[in-house]
Formats: sequence, C-alpha cells, structure tokens
Amino acid sequence: MAHRELDLRERRMIEDMLQAKIGVNVIAAALGRHRSTIYREIGRNRFVDPELSYLNGYWGVVAQSKAATRRARRRKLIRLPLLLAAVVDRLKAGWSPEQIAGRLRREGQAVTVSHETIYAHVYSREGQAAELARLLPDRRRQRRRRFARRPQGLVFPADRAIHNRPDWVKTRTLFGDWEGDLMIFRREHGAANVASLVERKTRYAVLFRNNDRSTKHLMDRLMTAIAPLPQAARRSITFDRGIEFSGWRRLQREIGTDAWFCDPKAPWQKGSVENANKRARRYLPRDTVVAELSDSAMTDLSARLNGTPRKCLGWQTPTEAFKTEMINLR
Repeated sequence: MAHRELDLRERRMIEDMLQAKIGVNVIAAALGRHRSTIYREIGRNRFVDPELSYLNGYWGVVAQSKAATRRARRRKLIRLPLLLAAVVDRLKAGWSPEQIAGRLRREGQAVTVSHETIYAHVYSREGQAAELARLLPDRRRQRRRRFARRPQGLVFPADRAIHNRPDWVKTRTLFGDWEGDLMIFRREHGAANVASLVERKTRYAVLFRNNDRSTKHLMDRLMTAIAPLPQAARRSITFDRGIEFSGWRRLQREIGTDAWFCDPKAPWQKGSVENANKRARRYLPRDTVVAELSDSAMTDLSARLNGTPRKCLGWQTPTEAFKTEMINLR
C-alpha cells in the first residue's frame, strides 16, 4: 500500500476523539491507521505554549499547518536543483549539514538552507535512493531522534579518557589510584548488584552490595566506602563507560577524587578490577541473590580476596601492601 499522509479531516477527527478522552488504539482503528502513526502524529504536531499552558493540546488545524510547513521545508532541495547540487558537492567533500548551512549564510547566498532541511532531505525517499546518508560524517542509515539519549561523549568527555591519565597511574608508581566496576547478576533476582573497587598498586579490593543501578545510588555508596580514606589514598578511579557511572562529577565535587574512563568496549583497560571480579565470581556466581547478602558477608569476602598472596606483590597479600602504603602516608 502506498504511503498516505494524514489530511485535515483525519486530524480533526483525532482532535475530536482526544477531546472525548478516547484512547489512541480506538482512534487508530477508526481511522484505519496503525496506532504508532497516531502516537507520532500527536507527538510531532501537538501545540505547546510555554506561557499559556491552558492552550496546550492537539488541534487539527494547527497540526495540519505544522505538517505542511515541515513538508514544504523537506521539499525545498527538490524544488531548487542548483541548491541541491551545491549541498551534495559539500557532503561529498566531507562537510556536515551544519557546516554547509552555516557557510551558505556566511557567503551571503540569495537562497540558503537550514541544516534541519538538509538532514530531512538526506533521510527522505529521494535522499535514501541517492544514498546521501553515506556521505554524512557519522554515516547513519537512520537519523537519531531529536530527543534521543545523550551521546556518551557528552556524559564522558574526551578530557576524561584513560589516555589522559597521569603517567604514574598507568605505571602504578604511586598509591591511591583505583579501578571501579559493577558485577551484574540474573535479572529475575532483582536490580541489586555488587560494586567492586581495586587499588591499582596494592590490588586491595573493596566489594559492597548496591541495591540498584542508578548512578545516584551507586555514587552515594561508593563515596561512603572510600571517603574515610585520606585524600592521597583515593586520588582517582577508572571506570568503564556504563551509564551507572554517569554521576562521576560528584566524586571530584564532593570528595576531591578524579574519574577516568576506558575506551568504549575496552574493559581490559581496567584489568585489575576485572581480575578481582573473576576471583570474586568463585563465591558470587551469576545466580546469587544479592539482596540476601549482608554487609558483613561482603566484608568477609573482601577480606578473603585481600588475604590471598599475590605474585605481582612479591607474595605479599593485598592487605599487607595496603597497610604499608597507608603507614607511609602518615
């Protein structure tokens, strides 16, 4: 069946049925449309006035006007072939839509185009047929939604990348730099998990139960665990890019501890804590019901790991090495 956009009659029907408190599934059936079409229509063309909130809602005539404006904008590059050719040439040169739109305005061209219009054309049927999406810097075949989840580059900025850590962290020269991770268990046992921290020089491990994966809860528990240590004993923590660590800025702000992040999908870059997790899995298999573990049980497990001699420490235990470093800080 050919694609057919909603018309004014259908939009007025949607308005009337929404006013009558009729559900979207019933509206979709009445119009012979899929419910996702109705949800999308209401979301895209709903009227919102930030100052006069009582006017907010879905109004058929307003929705028709918004759809027509968007459709005209999308067709601009088809109506103006010379402008389209200029845009495509710059896409082939590796420019982004925003760079193209900005440059056209700077050059004082008689006809310009917004970056939104360029994106709309790239992902339209005509643009897809010409494979224009392959010319975009990120080469996405489908466009990311405008209000999609924030890209992780904004959550974990480049200056916090593992490659920017001070040399002494990489070489384990100084005491007080840690690695952190979460151990995840079977979903049917709930959201509880185990957080693990390992001091890089001494391999000293701290494990504690974490009742959910929210970043606020995790950071609260983590700071409670390490804040009693002297500042020199908790200079930094290296994490992976899991969203549960997105509250990392609190560490610096509240207890003065820096955070660093591994490259995407590179957990081996925090090998100390990965190794500790592997050892802990002997006692905490994935089917463990973490919610039933007491704090004292977690303390006992940490002590067991830290009481095992390690070849990398000259057969000292992590507990012995950690105590020595703490004494040296006095």
